[in-house]
Amino acid sequence: MAIPPLFWTLEKINRMSKEEFVAALGGIFEHSPWVAEGAYDHIPFESAGQLHGIMLETARNAERSRVEALLRAHPDLATRMQVSPLSAAEQQGAGLDRLASEEFARLTELNAAYTEKFRFPFILAVRGKDKDDIIQAIAERVNRTQQEEWDQALAEIGKITAFRLKDLIQDEGVEL
Repeated sequence: MAIPPLFWTLEKINRMSKEEFVAALGGIFEHSPWVAEGAYDHIPFESAGQLHGIMLETARNAERSRVEALLRAHPDLATRMQVSPLSAAEQQGAGLDRLASEEFARLTELNAAYTEKFRFPFILAVRGKDKDDIIQAIAERVNRTQQEEWDQALAEIGKITAFRLKDLIQDEGVEL
């Protein structure tokens, strides 16, 4: 059963079947519905924060190959390729859909260098950032070690998914 993209309350989420839960929350982690599948085993959730924490724990504690697939599921920032609706909205909010040709070329160059070095795309929670912040962040982070970037990418996924969950769960005082 496909769940249309709506707003949910924690109470409704806690009453969902596994199929409904995965349909509703499977897109929170980029192209990785397995995270929602794993988190469902911990229902009911006392808070959105607990739900998010369990989803993060599910992702971080998965087999390394699965975590790598999660990292690789994220699109390059400012790509001209098809991205998920959530990623597209986030990138548009940061102005990545309005880059000058020189900015696009620079970001494309940095993305390529980053991906070549780390074997996954540059991941950054872009909400609240502008294109200059993003270009500066990738220019700095491309010089880090593999472990530093692995940890940073997972931290950024935590921020991205917290924003997405907070947008989806419409309870008063949702804290993540």
